[in-house]
Amino acid sequence: MPAIASGRILVTGASGYIAAWIIKALLDHGFSVSGTVRSHSKGEQVKGAFRAYGDRVGYVIVEDVSKEGAFDEAVKGADAIVHTASPFNMNTEDPDELIVPAVNGTVGILESAKRFGDAVKRIVLLSSCAAIASPGTEPRVADETCWNDEAIQNVFANGKEALGMDKYRASKTLAERAAWTFFEKHSTEIAWDLVAVNPPIVIGPWLYTAGSPDDLNESLRYYYSIVVKGKMSREVLVNAGTSWVDVRDLGEAHALALLKPAAGGERIIVAMRPFKWQEMVSTAHRLEPSKIPPGNETYNPSTAKHLVHYKVDKERRILGMEFRSLEETSRDILYQFMYNKWL
Repeated sequence: MPAIASGRILVTGASGYIAAWIIKALLDHGFSVSGTVRSHSKGEQVKGAFRAYGDRVGYVIVEDVSKEGAFDEAVKGADAIVHTASPFNMNTEDPDELIVPAVNGTVGILESAKRFGDAVKRIVLLSSCAAIASPGTEPRVADETCWNDEAIQNVFANGKEALGMDKYRASKTLAERAAWTFFEKHSTEIAWDLVAVNPPIVIGPWLYTAGSPDDLNESLRYYYSIVVKGKMSREVLVNAGTSWVDVRDLGEAHALALLKPAAGGERIIVAMRPFKWQEMVSTAHRLEPSKIPPGNETYNPSTAKHLVHYKVDKERRILGMEFRSLEETSRDILYQFMYNKWL
C-alpha cells in the first residue's frame, strides 16, 4: 500500500486527549482533518483548539459510536481513518460498559469504511499495550505477536468483580482482535489496509481546555494524584509501574503510520521504556523541589524489577521515532499544572 501523503483524514473521538495530538501531527504533516465528536460543543472545542489551521479542521456529530451505521456518513470522502474512540473508565462495574462500545465502535468504523469509504486507503487503530500483555509475577518480554488473553479470561471468570484494569485490558484486546478478524475476513472486498498502534500509559501536556485536574484524561489524573498529591504509598511507588510514552510522540506515530508504506498490516508497539512511579516522582521533584514531594528516596532504579519489557524493534524499523525524555515530558506537564494554579 503506498504512503498517504495528503488528503482528508477522519479522526474518531476527536475531543480526546490523545486524539488532539494526533490531529495536530496530521495537520503539521499537511493533512486536513475531520473529527467525530458527540456534540456541537465538543466540535467547536476541537475547531477552537486548531483555529490557526483554518478550514483544514472540521467535525461530524456521531452521538453513539456503538450504534449500527454510526460512521456511515462520516467516512464518505475520507482518504484515511484514525480510530481513537473507545471508552476508558477504571471505575466501571459492568465489563460490558467498556467491552461492547469498544468492540462495536471498532467493527462499526470498519464496516462503514467497507460500505461507504470509497476513497479510504488506510485505517489506523489506536489500540494499547493493554491488548499485548498484563504484568505477571516474573519479568517477561512482550512483542506484537502477544495477545492479552489473560485479561479476557479474568473478566469472563469474575465478571463485575474483575479488576478495573482487567476490564479495560479485555476491552482493548477484544476490540483489536475484532478489527483484525474483520480485516482478514473482508480483505478481498476492501481497498484499504489496517495498522494498529499499541502504546502503554500515555502522559504529557494536554491541548484542550481543562478547568480542573478532574477534567483531565484518566492517565493524567492518575499522574496528578501520585506525583503532585502523593496518593501512593512508599512501597507501591518503588514497585508499581509499566512503560510510558509522551502523548506528542504518540500523535506523531499515528501520522507516520499513515505516511510509511511498510506500516500496512502491522501491529506496532510505540513505547519509550519501563518505569516505576517513583521515577516519575523523582524526576518531577528534581524539576520543582519546592512543590513536588520526594516520595521514596530509597529507590534505586538500577535494581528495579520491571515485569513487562515491550520490544520496540518494529517501531524503530518502520516508523523511526525519536522520543522525548522523561525530564522534558515532566517539565511540560508541570508547567501546565503551574499555569493553571494546580501546583
